[in-house]
Amino acid sequence: MSSVLDRRPAPPTAGPRPAPPKRRTRVLALPEARWALAALLLFLVALPLDLAGAPAWAWGPLYALAYATGGWEPGWAGLQALKEKTLDVDLLMIVAALGAAAVGQVLDGALLIVIFATSGALEAIATARTADSVRGLLDLAPATATRLTDAGEETVPVEHLAVGDTVLVRPGERIGADGRVLDGASEVDQATITGEPLPVAKHTGDEVFAGTLNGTGALRVRVERDAADSVIARIVAMVEEASETKAPTQLFIEKVEQRYSLGMVAATLAIFAAPLALGAAFTGSLLRAMTFMIVASPCAVVLATMPPLLSAIANAGRHGVLVKSAVVMERLGQIDAVALDKTGTLTEGTPRVTDIRPQADSGLTEDHVLVAAAAAEHPSEHPLARAVVEAARSRRLTLATAADFSSTPGVGVTATVGGHTVTVRAPERDCPATGAAVAELEDAGRTAVVVAIDGTPVGVLGIADRLRPDAAATVRALTALTGAAPVLLTGDNPRAARQLAEEAGLGEVRARLLPQDKAAAVKEWETAGRKVLVIGDGVNDAPALAAAHTGIAMGRAGSDLALETADAVIVRDELATVPAVVALSRRARALVVQNLAIAATFITVLVVWDLVANLPLPLGVLGHEGSTVLVGLNGLRLLRESAWTRARRAGSTA
Repeated sequence: MSSVLDRRPAPPTAGPRPAPPKRRTRVLALPEARWALAALLLFLVALPLDLAGAPAWAWGPLYALAYATGGWEPGWAGLQALKEKTLDVDLLMIVAALGAAAVGQVLDGALLIVIFATSGALEAIATARTADSVRGLLDLAPATATRLTDAGEETVPVEHLAVGDTVLVRPGERIGADGRVLDGASEVDQATITGEPLPVAKHTGDEVFAGTLNGTGALRVRVERDAADSVIARIVAMVEEASETKAPTQLFIEKVEQRYSLGMVAATLAIFAAPLALGAAFTGSLLRAMTFMIVASPCAVVLATMPPLLSAIANAGRHGVLVKSAVVMERLGQIDAVALDKTGTLTEGTPRVTDIRPQADSGLTEDHVLVAAAAAEHPSEHPLARAVVEAARSRRLTLATAADFSSTPGVGVTATVGGHTVTVRAPERDCPATGAAVAELEDAGRTAVVVAIDGTPVGVLGIADRLRPDAAATVRALTALTGAAPVLLTGDNPRAARQLAEEAGLGEVRARLLPQDKAAAVKEWETAGRKVLVIGDGVNDAPALAAAHTGIAMGRAGSDLALETADAVIVRDELATVPAVVALSRRARALVVQNLAIAATFITVLVVWDLVANLPLPLGVLGHEGSTVLVGLNGLRLLRESAWTRARRAGSTA
């Protein structure tokens, strides 16, 4: 048996499969992006000319073009909103920009136009990217399938398959329709649907899903759902529906947008018309009204809101968390419940050998059992096989060359290693030699495999997806921040889910969930008034991410759909950054309130001064701009490294 341990160099393992091509809308294909870019370029050309003291004819037309290119779309949208008897804040900003230009503050108005145009372009890009990845999800399902008929085989588009048809799925092919296995045995990688980390053995009578990847066996499958009703199609529909029906998100100041906008317009008109009616000069009345519009305009209020949120976004980005908008940064601080996916989120997403149990009467050590199993598994591409081989390499064990390799789907592999027949297979429940070890490992949430040499069991390996090192600390921090332990939502089996929940300190566990079940659970909590944060990484998490108050995706191995659907992405897969960014969001929200108080104080003082004592226009502009600068600098405090350090500390000790 020692020849099993012959030390020979092992060939390299196969590399990862290439990612499927992505469907991407080009940024400049979006009209909002083209207009915003034109406005920005015109502004950047005009600005240095203006500041350098060039004549007005050199920079004036450029500013005018910037006003036109950046302002016509929001202006038109605002006019359309007026038809619905609502006053859009974008229109108010356009009017304020034009008012600034009318009293000589052309630069301020142009800057305001560029900011609004850029914001609209970013929103359009985000919407297009989400639509791209939703459409790209359909690429998971094959375009054609092999249908079996009385006359033989025929290749047909999957949309032509009907309920009751029988299709042949060859090794390595993706399954073309939801159905049930009529004949054959194989292992199917259905992580895209259920999130399970390991391929699932499929035999006669088992259900399979469109878009999942068949393993080494051939399957005959009876179609049970039309293509439009498949699980993968329903994921697409749920994401689109959630994106369309999700309540419109608003920044804090936008919640009073209508009242403030209407009040400002009415007050400006009154300040202009009332003195005229009493016989005042037209020019003086107009100047006072325009001064009022400048000092009462919400520019300072908008900047009171945005700098803290944008600074928090920039700080989080430096530490590996991409927050997609200021609205998202604000919403992160509102969450009061957390739901986490298991595989790839709480765990590393890669199976690893966690236990090696040699049989007491075999006379072999852990290394003997492991190297025998790894040598036999080396030719296999199965994830369990790769885990066994990687475990042997991590111990610096060199593998003997295997011959006569054979693999039986759902059962295991057999190979000749050093003149001995080595079998690595699924456990047999009634085997007295290994039954106790197998039961113990499975009770602990492990996948057990039995290693036999020349027909005699010599050991049992336990394989599991390992918990992330920072998972337990993250769960504790999120529990402290929200006041309730996070919930585990997973497509994996209940035993493995419960074991991991105990290790991580989670509360409620919901296992064997399909994507629609995860989304339904989130909607249930949202309906009950909870603001749920969902953290996931796979296609199967996308509906829940879309339905949640806020969704965060793991970036390193996350699916395209999850990354685009989520509101934020953890680029470096550091789970511990989640409570930190939540704490940072809460700090940003506190600064927003503080800034709004400062801005409101300045606006009130300047407006009263203008109404009571005829505020000079230059002094009004100075006060208005001074308040804008003050609140802007206050918000920029969150750019400092110490802000993230305090947020991380607050997230871990909340």
